Amino acid sequence: MHFAPDLYQGTAGYYDRYRLPYPAALLAHLVEHSHLSGSGRLLDLACGTGQLAFPLSPHFAEVWAVDQEQDMVETVRAKAAAAGMRNLRSIASSAETLDARPDYFELVVVGNAFHRLDRDLVARRILQWLTPGGHLALCWSTSPWVGQEGWQQSLATTLNRWQRELGAEHRTPAGWDQARRDLPDPDVLSEAGFEIVGHHASTAEHHWTLAELAGHIRSTSFLPPAVLGDQADAFDADLAATLRPHSSNGVFTETVNYAYDLARKPTHDTTTQHHEPQCALT
Repeated sequence: MHFAPDLYQGTAGYYDRYRLPYPAALLAHLVEHSHLSGSGRLLDLACGTGQLAFPLSPHFAEVWAVDQEQDMVETVRAKAAAAGMRNLRSIASSAETLDARPDYFELVVVGNAFHRLDRDLVARRILQWLTPGGHLALCWSTSPWVGQEGWQQSLATTLNRWQRELGAEHRTPAGWDQARRDLPDPDVLSEAGFEIVGHHASTAEHHWTLAELAGHIRSTSFLPPAVLGDQADAFDADLAATLRPHSSNGVFTETVNYAYDLARKPTHDTTTQHHEPQCALT
């Protein structure tokens, strides 16, 4: 399964402004169950504009924020400089080619991106980079066009129509989601040698405006500014006409699902290890 390396080119500003942050309670839960020392190193892989790197950084002596999109990396670098952060390194690299030392990171996080990577290869590489007993967290959140509310279904229909009209329906490879159903991420991690710790999920309510939804859509790989081009105003007008009947006050309420899967690098020889079944983290 191959995703083009430049799908997010030109989206960094929208990504940083309109992507929802992970809830503080979810990140606190992750910190607690990762048993951090407070003096280790964090790797935020396929980091976007640092939605995980920045809020988790106080728990680490050193943070690597890595993304293959140069404008994402430049945005992270500018944010770190503005905040006076000296412990954050922003690196332009794919996960598959990143140069890192073995046994180096205490925690590796991947936010909404593991499905875009060569999962088998990257899982094995992360296992090498982690310190013995270190953790990998695959973090996720749902998108506003996924859900059963009337406005969400209308939004999904509108996005699909615009993708077809702009010839963008094949920007992501067909069948990528089926590959994950056939071999779920925890199974990939287990086969790579990880011990599966468990899964933690939470929900949070978010209220979108039309402008925020339009900005969020521009942060995606399927309808970024480069694809919308000179049709951007027409798209916004169509989006507004489609969604306004679903709201009397111009606000669209979504129950966002957040989750992370947590895995651990064994502290012993993996050749004879037994993988425990995945469980809920409470």
